[in-house]
Amino acid sequence: MLHHVADFATKNISTLQPGFGPKRVKWRVDISNRGTAVVQPYGSDDGGELEKCPEYPSNLLQGGGRCHFLVETLQVMLLLLDKKDDKEKYHAKNQYFVELLKMAAEVAPELLMAAHFLNDSEKVELLREHLVRQGAKPTDKAFFTIAGLDPLKHLPCLTWWSDFRNSLTNEGKGTASMLCFLSGENVNPEATHPKISGLKTVGGRGQDILIGFDKKAFESFRLEQSANCSMSEGAVNSYSKGLNFLIANHSRMLAGAKVVHWFKEAVRTENDPLAFLFEPPEQTEAAAQSTAGKILGSLRTGERPIPANNRYFAMTVSGAAGRVMVRDWMEGSFEELVARIGQWFSDLEIVARNGGKLAPDPKFMAVCGAIVRDLKDLPAPTATTLWRVALAELPIPQPFIAQALARFRTDLIDDKPFNHARMGLIKAYFIRKGGNHGMSAYLNKEHPEPAYHCGRILAMLASLQRAALGDVGAGVVQRYYVAASQTPGLTIGRLMGNAKNHLGKVASERPKLAFRYEEQIAEVMSSIKDYIPRTLDLEQQTIFALGYYQQIAANRAGKNNDANESSKGEIQ
Repeated sequence: MLHHVADFATKNISTLQPGFGPKRVKWRVDISNRGTAVVQPYGSDDGGELEKCPEYPSNLLQGGGRCHFLVETLQVMLLLLDKKDDKEKYHAKNQYFVELLKMAAEVAPELLMAAHFLNDSEKVELLREHLVRQGAKPTDKAFFTIAGLDPLKHLPCLTWWSDFRNSLTNEGKGTASMLCFLSGENVNPEATHPKISGLKTVGGRGQDILIGFDKKAFESFRLEQSANCSMSEGAVNSYSKGLNFLIANHSRMLAGAKVVHWFKEAVRTENDPLAFLFEPPEQTEAAAQSTAGKILGSLRTGERPIPANNRYFAMTVSGAAGRVMVRDWMEGSFEELVARIGQWFSDLEIVARNGGKLAPDPKFMAVCGAIVRDLKDLPAPTATTLWRVALAELPIPQPFIAQALARFRTDLIDDKPFNHARMGLIKAYFIRKGGNHGMSAYLNKEHPEPAYHCGRILAMLASLQRAALGDVGAGVVQRYYVAASQTPGLTIGRLMGNAKNHLGKVASERPKLAFRYEEQIAEVMSSIKDYIPRTLDLEQQTIFALGYYQQIAANRAGKNNDANESSKGEIQ
């Protein structure tokens, strides 16, 4: 898994040298050769990114008043402190920052001018006052130039930092070589690995450990710290920066986790099948005329050029107690992914609640939300499982369908509109379960299950009542749906008795309409064949719900109803 992350970093991150990394800064300090300085915002409102900034070894940064070189927070560089900040701590860091500049001045004498400026308390105070007026925060990062020289682009300066950092990291390093877990080469292993950022919104602390052995219980064979998972400095640098980059630029929220995905060879966004799960093409303005199925079909047939022998990688991660939790990992060929995503959308296809056409392809989070009251109630393991179901073409777990059925009944009784993703998920459950369940996106009059036609007959009776009596508030559906879906043998017979009265009333006013109702009810009853089942189990109740929904949609087909209309279907 990590070697794929490292490969991604090697191909896509230009500044992968150990000791350097990207940083987002908000301020630039320009120091003149006369010893004066001006400070100004850098980049946009949230700052700008500098690709290659010196980084102090993270394991040596803790305690001891140390800091980064050239790029630091305003707290460290200019002692812009908050009331709660530890003055002694930041004074020590500030002096270390200045000391580093003096040391590097041997290769870049201009840095000595910056060191003198930062030691001049009166000039620095003027800069602090200016920054406060502009709304700067102590934690904002800044860098500086000296008389037009940018130390971050000055090769001798960067080389000095690289040599200095190596002298720090080599101190106390053993000479024993071990096999690198990532490259397979004999290496001198790193003592500790850098932390991973970007997981604060999914249970992390902002800086979390992916590989760490800070407890004796984690150690084996008397090896200390990260020697238990030996990796060279270059390997550690590659996987940590690669994962940080992927989380920052290629991740999506998935309940309490983040999904990171990438391809061995770059794929354009409009051809990315995994992106379709979250944003189906027909729901985006840029590709409003295309469906996921059409695009996936053109990818399969080669109409859209894609790199040959490409592969996809997908990792689900979250934070837990300061550590990175890898919840799931999947990889496979691009062609396999296209086929599986295509099958996912095909399985979820369902007629729209107003009939006549298919509902739009659902977003992945809409499918997740179909089984809970609110997305904030969705457990991370549930979302992760559905994610795997979609990518690996697995069966949908039965508990998810039980939850979907419960939400369907609740919405029905509350007279809320049908949820397309929920009905599609119910249909997909039976398709992926296997066997002959007669699943289709539209009404299936030849469906083999009596439960399906029991649902249809309830939809017809509800429609008949509405035609006879109009809106009576709590009608047949609100009062009898649950009983009819569990014990149709007891309930539907009684409802059929009431239907005679409703037919009589409709016949007195609109005889043709009454005839059509009578004809269609007879047709559905004939589909049930021998007998109405006395009771239905969970799966049969789900089929009952699907039959009810598709009959409602069929009743509405051709009638331009309001999409937000309630669940009450009518025959024209």
